[in-house]
Amino acid sequence: MASTPVTSEPQQPQRLNYRVLFGSLSGSIIEWFDFLVYGTVAALVFNKIFFPTEDPFISTLLAYASFSLTFFFRPIGGVIFAHIGDRIGRKKTLFLTLMLMGGGTVAIGLLPDYSAIGLWAPILLVLFRILQGIGIGGEWGGALLLAYEYAPKERRGLYGAVPQMGISLGLLLASAVIALLTLMPEDRFLSWGWRIPFVASVVLVFIGLWIRNGLDETPEFKRIRDTGARLRLPIKEVITKHWGAVLVSIGAKAAETGPFYIFGTYVIAYATNILDVRQNTVLFAVAAAALVATVWMPFFGHLSDRVGRAVLYRLSALTTIVLVVPYFLVLNTGETWAIFAATIFAFGFLWGSVNAILGTLIAESFSPEVRYTGATLGYQVGAAIFGGTAPLIAAWLLEVSGGQWWPIAVYVAICAGLSVIASFFIKRVAHVETEHGEAPAEAATEAAPAGR
Repeated sequence: MASTPVTSEPQQPQRLNYRVLFGSLSGSIIEWFDFLVYGTVAALVFNKIFFPTEDPFISTLLAYASFSLTFFFRPIGGVIFAHIGDRIGRKKTLFLTLMLMGGGTVAIGLLPDYSAIGLWAPILLVLFRILQGIGIGGEWGGALLLAYEYAPKERRGLYGAVPQMGISLGLLLASAVIALLTLMPEDRFLSWGWRIPFVASVVLVFIGLWIRNGLDETPEFKRIRDTGARLRLPIKEVITKHWGAVLVSIGAKAAETGPFYIFGTYVIAYATNILDVRQNTVLFAVAAAALVATVWMPFFGHLSDRVGRAVLYRLSALTTIVLVVPYFLVLNTGETWAIFAATIFAFGFLWGSVNAILGTLIAESFSPEVRYTGATLGYQVGAAIFGGTAPLIAAWLLEVSGGQWWPIAVYVAICAGLSVIASFFIKRVAHVETEHGEAPAEAATEAAPAGR
């Protein structure tokens, strides 16, 4: 009798992991496709049809500002949905975030432009974009924890990398679709072609909802619920006892999110407007780099299960600092091969390495009863500070420097440098577990200040 639970216990998570990971990844792809297709189109279309001015630079800044503004609503959405996730459950939260994100995306695709409704066009565009930001603010933490909290302890790096792949796959899908649409005559693309991915994303949303409907709550949340360890106000617990881990998470996020929006989004406008490279050439280069990152991340995540994650993250951030200048030197040749080589290396490998282990690194810094709230708060505040402003800062630096690229390289190096510093303060929460894998609430509370 005693042997029955021993033999069945390891088999159940192994059977469920693949299904849960697929649900986590599929939803993450949809969320990031919806979110990133806006960033891609903003660089090509929105400056012309939603923010038309006599100065193209001002129009571009306004388009990027609409992209950046919503990053400051991501922490708000994160806190709201993370509270629901820590109180009610990960699964129910992911339904809400997916529907909110999808609704905002479809609304943007149906929105009349400035020539049709005047100032209401950019105002409504920003409002729908805010809905996207609120939705994705809660989505990331839930998708990550679905994978992380089902993973065997010795493979959390690998499993935590899977939902992170949704970022690059979402960008791959967004870039590939927009690249194909740019092959249309420019007047048709500007008129209605750009709307196709926004409206068509409703199909992806329904697929994601269908997949997630078959998922169950994570084992760790079930233990918290069954033992009565759920907190009435998780955000209060995070701010008072886990603030150190939140600050470290914000710093760790810098090396991922700043370079992401330079290597994967701003490079489109930079190569098109400064280097006079065809739009679809850069978009296909970004798509190829996103594919490389997707393949690379699970390998690097698996490596982090064998090598200390904080050390590996530090080395990845340091490598970004060292190679950001060579990246621009190769990119600035303007040759097609150089655009592909620089983008694939910087985005595919440099950013891919950092992103692969960031989620797991943050998740394991918080105890289960506040993990959704703590991880989401650190991640989304870091995204607002270092990610949402990145294209805007890059465009401004290029303008004030008279078209020089080196200030942008310095900006990327500063972001990576902050993460190098943060990596020295990362500590894992020391869970005191029973032989059945249960983590008592009092043990988690004692470990909460980790990372101060």
